[in-house]
Amino acid sequence: MTLSRVALSSLQQDVDELISRLDRVPHGDVIYQALQLFLEIADEELERLDWKILRSCLRDMHQALRVFAPYRHTRKISIFGSARTPATAPVYEMAVRFAQAASAMGFMIITGAGGGIMEAGNKGAGPNKSFGLNIELPFEQGANPYIEGDSRLIHFKYFFTRKLFLLKETDAIAVFPGGFGTQDEAFECLTLCQTGKAPPKPLALMDVPGGTYWQRWDWFIREELAAKGLINGEDQELYRICTSVEEGLAYLSGFYRVYHSSRYVGDRLVLRLNQDISDAALAELNRDFQDILVSGQIERTEPLPREVEDEQPINRPALTHTLHLPRLILHFNQRDYSRLYQLIYRLNGFAKAEAVYHPERK
Repeated sequence: MTLSRVALSSLQQDVDELISRLDRVPHGDVIYQALQLFLEIADEELERLDWKILRSCLRDMHQALRVFAPYRHTRKISIFGSARTPATAPVYEMAVRFAQAASAMGFMIITGAGGGIMEAGNKGAGPNKSFGLNIELPFEQGANPYIEGDSRLIHFKYFFTRKLFLLKETDAIAVFPGGFGTQDEAFECLTLCQTGKAPPKPLALMDVPGGTYWQRWDWFIREELAAKGLINGEDQELYRICTSVEEGLAYLSGFYRVYHSSRYVGDRLVLRLNQDISDAALAELNRDFQDILVSGQIERTEPLPREVEDEQPINRPALTHTLHLPRLILHFNQRDYSRLYQLIYRLNGFAKAEAVYHPERK
């Protein structure tokens, strides 16, 4: 299809206007790099289908980024589980109660917007407390009635862009029993956490008391993977089996009791904390986790210049969401992520009992 001169002229004006202000907009350097990449792609001999895939990916990502943006600083829990679980099943009711309790604590809930466990999550969270990331399939219904028509319902064309946001936007994961899709999501989460491709986040495997789903799954992990050296034994630190709503939420929220978030600055890992730790606690970390350091010690640090720059974009009010937080810095080996989880659990054990803590804020 040939583009009209009017359309091309309008596009030219928009591009010229954007380029004229790149030095004044937040993260203009990254926008510049993205524009350069598009120019390089345009020079490739791609088929029409290739361009349609690129366009649809960007459309999926654009709408998701727009919907999530206003809620960026509220912690969220992604709920995974079977679309086929009937509303009469005990695990469905458990998922409803889990979402109710999580939203009462201040968390928002993210589901795949379908039926079964996903429906239970949206139902339990209630109005204004959940998101639905829907993908239309010819053999299953569309969005469940508890998220249908909501402004936080997002329709995705591709599974992989949908999964990206189910994981990117969440701070914790609750997986209820399910089929191939649920297993795919659980293993994707574990793989990303095991390899450091996702920031540390807790993963609770939820089932009713006496349920065998995750117990048998865990047996397979221990006997067929860990025992045969296919994973490290410590990789089981990446998840926890929970058989009550209270246990699951205590685990997920407790992950952020002292630990707040992390990021890399150069080759150093910065751990942001909700409260400072004592000198004795810091010495304990250095004694027990020296094996995951490339060099040096775990040390306190002020916000690094790169952090300050990133949280205070040009021509925008200061976004000091984390600059006030105490920090630790370490030269992490970027290999032993299950040990990093152990360090985070140890950090959370140093919590001051009197401290006011809001795990739902970030």
